[in-house]
Amino acid sequence: MDMNIISKKKPFYPINESLKEYLFNYSRLVKIPFTYSELLRYFFSIPQKDKHGKDTLWQTVMFQPSEMEDIHHRLVKMYAMMKFDGNESLMEHLLVDRVDFCAFGNSKPFRICIVNQYNDNHDYYYVKIADASRVYGLEFEDLLSPNRINFLVDQDTLVEEHIVGIPGDMFMKPEYKWIEVNEVRMAKEFVKFNERCFVRLLGDMRAYNFVIDVTADFDDVQYRFRAIDFDQQCYEGKKTVYLPQYFKENKHFVDLCIKQLNEETMQQYQQEERTLIAKRIKRSRNRTNLLLDAMSNDTLSIPVKEDNLKKELAKHYAHPQFLKCKNMGEIMRVSLDLLIDKN
Repeated sequence: MDMNIISKKKPFYPINESLKEYLFNYSRLVKIPFTYSELLRYFFSIPQKDKHGKDTLWQTVMFQPSEMEDIHHRLVKMYAMMKFDGNESLMEHLLVDRVDFCAFGNSKPFRICIVNQYNDNHDYYYVKIADASRVYGLEFEDLLSPNRINFLVDQDTLVEEHIVGIPGDMFMKPEYKWIEVNEVRMAKEFVKFNERCFVRLLGDMRAYNFVIDVTADFDDVQYRFRAIDFDQQCYEGKKTVYLPQYFKENKHFVDLCIKQLNEETMQQYQQEERTLIAKRIKRSRNRTNLLLDAMSNDTLSIPVKEDNLKKELAKHYAHPQFLKCKNMGEIMRVSLDLLIDKN
C-alpha cells in the first residue's frame, strides 16, 4: 500500500451546532474544569524513556509551583466527573501522579495519570483538541462496536478515558512473550476488526493506533482489537485506508490470517461482524440517525477525497447510490443503510 495516500496533516474541523446539540442531548457536552490550552502553559518537561532507554515520544510536563496545586485539583475533578458523576467526596484520596504530553501526530494529547493513595492503583485519561472527526469517530465506536467508550467535550477541549490493552505494534515484542497466543482466535479477531473499520469508515488503523485486549476464558484466551485513535474518521478518499489489512505495520496479523484461515472462514467472520453491527444499529436506530443527520450537515473532508471515496465504494459494493452522496456524512449513511438491508 502506498502510504502517501494518508494525509500528513489532517486539518482540524470545528464542532458545528448540530453536533453540539447531539452531544448535549446525550450528556457528552459538559463544563470541563480546564481547557486544553491551559495545559499547554507548562514551563518544564522531561523526556520519557522506556526500560531499554528508548524515547517513548512522551514527555512529563511540570507547571509553575504557584499554579500546580490548582491545576492538579481540577484534573482530579475531571476524573471524578468521568468516573463517578463528579462526587467530590470521593476525590480526597486521589492525586495527580504526573501529566504527560506527546507532540507526535495530529491530536497532541496530554495523558493524565491519577493515583489512588490507599492502594497505589493508577488510572489514566487523555485531553485533546476537540476535533469533529475525532468526536464522530468516538461516538460511532460507542454505537457500532462491541466496546463502550466514555468521553466529554467542552468548546475546544476533548477528554477521553483510557482504553486498556497492549498496543498492536508492541504485542509481539519480547516483553510480551509470556502471552501464549492462540493464532486462530487472533486471526479471527483481526478479520472482524478489519471489517468493523471498513463498515464505519475509520481509517489509518496501523498497529500503533489500536490495542489488543487479552481476556482469559475458561478454556483458552480471547482477544479483542480496539481502536484508540479516531482522528481519521471519514476523511481520506481511498477505501484501502479504511482496511487495516493493507498497512505494512499490520503484516504480522495479516500473515496470521493467511496461515490460519481459509477464504470461506474469513467470509464467515466478516458476515458475523456485519450482522452484529446491523443489530447494534437497530437497537440504537434513533440515536444513530441523529448522529448521521449532524454528520450530513457537516464538513469532514475535501471534495476530491469525497468524490473518490464514493466512486470506489459504489464499485466495491456495486451500489450506485453512493454516487449521489454530497459529503462524508451521506456516504456513511449509505454504507450503514446498505449493511442493514443485507442483514
